[in-house]
Amino acid sequence: MTKEGKGEVILIRVQKLRKEKWKKICSKRKISLTSLIIDSVENRILEDERRSILAFIEKQDNIFIKIETNINQIARIVNGQKFISQTELSNFQNQLKTIVDLKEKQNEIFLKIYSLIANDR
Repeated sequence: MTKEGKGEVILIRVQKLRKEKWKKICSKRKISLTSLIIDSVENRILEDERRSILAFIEKQDNIFIKIETNINQIARIVNGQKFISQTELSNFQNQLKTIVDLKEKQNEIFLKIYSLIANDR
C-alpha cells in the first residue's frame, strides 16, 4: 500500500509492551515512531538530538557574544583605572568558567557527532 507523498507501509510485529515503551520514548523526545525506527535502523542522528545540537550551538553563540562584550568592558575599565575591583574580577572568573563548561559540552557533542558519522560508513 502506498500513500501519495509518503513511502510504503511496512507492518512489523512487536509486543504491545515494547510498542508502548517506544511510544513513551517518542513522546518524551517529541519525535514520531517512524522517525525513531528509521533513524535507529539507519544509525542516523535522531531528530530530537539534531534539535538539541542546533539549540546548543545557538545558545553557545549568544553566550560567547555576551562574554566577549563583558571581557572588552573589563579590559577598558582595567586599562583606564589600572585597577579591577573584587566584584569585577569575580564576574570575569565566572565568565571564564562558563566558557570552559561550554567547551566541555561542545566537545562531548562533537564526539557524539563524529561517532555517528563514522558509523554511517
